[in-house]
Amino acid sequence: MSSQAPHPALLIPGPIEFDDEVLQSMSHYSESHVGAPFVNTFGEVLGMLRKLFITEDPKSQPFVISGSGTLGWDQVAANLVEPGDDVLVLHTGYFADSFADCFETYGIKPTQLKAPIGDRPQQDEVEKALKEKNYKLISITHTDTSTGVLSEIKGIADLVHRVSPDTLVIVDGVCSVGCEEIRFDDWKLDCVITASQKAIGCPAGLSIVMASGRAIERFKARKTPPGSYFGSWKNWLPIMQNYEAKKPSYFATPPPQLIHALHTSLTQILSKPLEERFKIHHETSQKVKKAIADLGLKQLASKPENQANGMTAIYLPEGMTPPAILPTLMKKGVIFAGGLHKEIATKYVRFGHMGVSVTDPKRDDIDRALKALGEGLKEVGYEAPNGKA
Repeated sequence: MSSQAPHPALLIPGPIEFDDEVLQSMSHYSESHVGAPFVNTFGEVLGMLRKLFITEDPKSQPFVISGSGTLGWDQVAANLVEPGDDVLVLHTGYFADSFADCFETYGIKPTQLKAPIGDRPQQDEVEKALKEKNYKLISITHTDTSTGVLSEIKGIADLVHRVSPDTLVIVDGVCSVGCEEIRFDDWKLDCVITASQKAIGCPAGLSIVMASGRAIERFKARKTPPGSYFGSWKNWLPIMQNYEAKKPSYFATPPPQLIHALHTSLTQILSKPLEERFKIHHETSQKVKKAIADLGLKQLASKPENQANGMTAIYLPEGMTPPAILPTLMKKGVIFAGGLHKEIATKYVRFGHMGVSVTDPKRDDIDRALKALGEGLKEVGYEAPNGKA
C-alpha cells in the first residue's frame, strides 16, 4: 500500500506518478555536494544513465544539471552550434516550434520541416532538405508531448549518416527516454536530451543529456565561446567527468535530494531488462488506444506507426472542449491534460501512460482512467457507439 497521501492519479504526459521509494529518497538528510558519499552517488547515477541510453562508448558523456528539460535545448544551442549556423528542425508539434525559438535566441538559423498535425516528416522530404543546405545538426522530437506523435529515430539517423554525415543527430527525448526504445551507440546518435519527471519517474528539476564523443569534439572545436554561462559545457564537462570518476568537483551546486531520487529511480528501472520495459509500455499503449477506438474517439496521430507508447492525444467528440470533461475526470480520481497544440488546443486531451502507472502491477491507474473516461464522457452527454461508454 502506498505511503503517499490519497490523491487523483496523475496521468498527464509528465510529471507522472512517482514510486514511494523515489519520493522517500527526496527526504534524504542534507549532505555536502563535494563530500565522498554524495560524489559516489552522483557518479553511480552517471554510470546508470549510460545503461539507460544503451551506450558503452567511453567517449560519450552524460550530463545531469539542475533545470527542466528545456535546459537541454539551451545546452544543444549553446554548445553544439555557433551563430549563423543552419540547423534542420523536424516538426511534429509544439515543441519543434519552441526548439526553433531557442536556436534563434542563440543566433542560429533554424529551418523547420513541418508535417500535418498528427503526422511526421517523411524520409524522402528529410533527404531532400538535407541535400539543399549544409546543416550543422538536425533535431528530432522523439515523442512530441503536444500531439503524441512518435518519430522514427533509427531511420532518420541512418538517413542523415548516409546523406549528410557531418550533420549531428540530436534527439529531444524528454517524453520518450524510459518508455521508448533508444539505442544511443547502435543508432549513432550525437545528443539525446531528456528530463527527470517523465518516464524516468523522478520529480522535476533535472536536465539530463547524453552526448556522443563526436558531439564533444564538435564542442571543443568551436570558434566562438558558448552563448550560455550556466549551460556551457566548458563549465560542466570537467565536473561531470570528475563526478563519474568519483572525484569531488564544483561549478554550481547540484540538488543532492533530486540526485538521490534519480539514483533510486534508475536502480528500479535497470533492475529488469530494458526490453521488458519497452514491451510493457507498448502493450499498455495498445490497450489504451483500443479502448479509445472502442469509445468512438480518434487520436491526433491516426497512423499506428506515428503513435507514441508513453502517451495518447485524444480528439474529443465534436463540440466538446477540455473544460467540459477534465473536471469530471478529476472527480473520478484521474487527471488528464488539456490540449497544447495552439491550432487545435480546444479539441483534444492528453493521456500519459508511462512509468510506475504502467510498470507496477499493484497499481490500477490505467484501468481506472479508462473506466473514468468512458463514464465521464457519458455523464457530459456523449453516447459512444454500441453503448460502450
